[in-house]
Amino acid sequence: MDYSHIIVGGGSAGSVLASRLSARSSNRVLLLEAGQDTPPGQVPAAIADTYPGTAYFDPRFHWTSLKVRTQVVSHNDPNAPLPPLRKYEQARVLGGGSSINGQMANRGAPTDYDEWAARGAEGWHWDAVLPYFRKVERDLDIQDEWHGQDGPITVTRIPEDRWCGHTKAVAEAFRQAGYKYLPDQNGFFEDGYFPVTVSIDGKQRVSAALGYLNAQVRARANLTISTNTQASGLIFEGARCVGVTAVVDGQQRQFRGREVILSSGAIHSPAMLLRNGIGPVGHLREMGIEVRSALPGVGQRLMDHPSISLSSFIRRPARLTDAQSRRHILLGLRYSSGIPEAPRGDMFVAVASKSAWHSVGQQVASLLAFVNKTYSEAGQVRLASTDWRDEPVVEFNLLSDRRDLDRLMSGFRMLAAIQLSAPLAAVTTDPFPAAYSDRVRAIGVVNEKNRWITRAIATLLDGPPALRSWLIEKYVVEGFTFRQVMEDEDALEAFIRKATIGVWHASCSCRMGRDDDPMAVVDTEGRVRGVEGLRVVDAS
Repeated sequence: MDYSHIIVGGGSAGSVLASRLSARSSNRVLLLEAGQDTPPGQVPAAIADTYPGTAYFDPRFHWTSLKVRTQVVSHNDPNAPLPPLRKYEQARVLGGGSSINGQMANRGAPTDYDEWAARGAEGWHWDAVLPYFRKVERDLDIQDEWHGQDGPITVTRIPEDRWCGHTKAVAEAFRQAGYKYLPDQNGFFEDGYFPVTVSIDGKQRVSAALGYLNAQVRARANLTISTNTQASGLIFEGARCVGVTAVVDGQQRQFRGREVILSSGAIHSPAMLLRNGIGPVGHLREMGIEVRSALPGVGQRLMDHPSISLSSFIRRPARLTDAQSRRHILLGLRYSSGIPEAPRGDMFVAVASKSAWHSVGQQVASLLAFVNKTYSEAGQVRLASTDWRDEPVVEFNLLSDRRDLDRLMSGFRMLAAIQLSAPLAAVTTDPFPAAYSDRVRAIGVVNEKNRWITRAIATLLDGPPALRSWLIEKYVVEGFTFRQVMEDEDALEAFIRKATIGVWHASCSCRMGRDDDPMAVVDTEGRVRGVEGLRVVDAS
């Protein structure tokens, strides 16, 4: 069967596209997703849970072989040691990131959209996209000019009377530090602290798959959803893309369509373009791939939000219980770094009153600061081989711009001041610089072994204060103590360079722009330059 549209990737973007395009009866839409389905009434419990930490660590929903480098890779010194590879949890399930992510319904900054429009993404300024933000959501709490009440994605906020003692203490510390309370983070854009807006309906996660691919949409005769289907290549006739090759339940298949839309995310969409001869000439020739369209921007300028954490032990009465909320991040802060180049609201803090699903996680809180407006644009995606089964080489180079490093250093000092304030000193002890290491990942996998290990450790941590402090310094802290980074500027920089990770917001690797922008991969409608019948529509 020939289709009008073939969508490669059923993540957040692909789910929306499948729903919207199939709403027109004259279209015939095929949605291909490598992972499993999440049909209404049969959503896996880990995904439906309003606490997202279990889905995040569940290998059933990830590209398990994907590893990336987050630290800066030196390309000037070929003898310099490469930074370590880190697992980077990218979703492999219908709904994509919206099925496993933190459920935080955080809109982009208005200044970002206006800047994109000025740089060539015409029609993407803030006033143009705001109506679509309203159209997406069904806000259960607020009815005003900033919000919608009829959209497929339910959003809400956990009210203060359900906050635990730790969350309330951080809010009071923010207030005492002079920050303004904002009842709505997605209202008028300004600095302040707020209850985090979340994409849940009070009982479960509302993913893009659940919101846009509901039972009524799935019943459309002109929509076909093929899960457990991994695209292996694109089919071209001359300069026109006319279809996709894919493996469906282990069998090679071909699908033909008038238009192919890559919605595979900022890592896998550029990799697909590169394997099919669309990208930088030098890299394509190095890989022995015939150049179909010379686009130097493919895979370049990959970005994420650099982030760092300060954690602490929560005294028993201030801990978050399931009776209050399954969610762990209830409070956020937007603030301005004050560097001359950055717009207002360029920094973000998420307050996690629980760090993991297990017993130790309930005892540990984290203040997570990330650069909301990053200037590090040196990341890249390249091919490791021409085999579609191999993951690409991914280098984020997160702190390649010194301004991002400086803001995380000042941000960590700001978090330390909040942590040491009277409200938090009353409910927490033993602050320590936190790293999202392989050891943390391993203990975060949901299984009985980890459940019993963490119960035993949690019992000891609730014991004598001296024993707790010794255990945290010996077994939890990884390389840097709180005192070290507070007293030694070099130690603080070294810790941040080593421990900074992204927040799973990979983007910008298939740049949108004008025809005279040499790094632009797609136009303002997502059409790939130099070929026909092919678009990229996702965070890349």
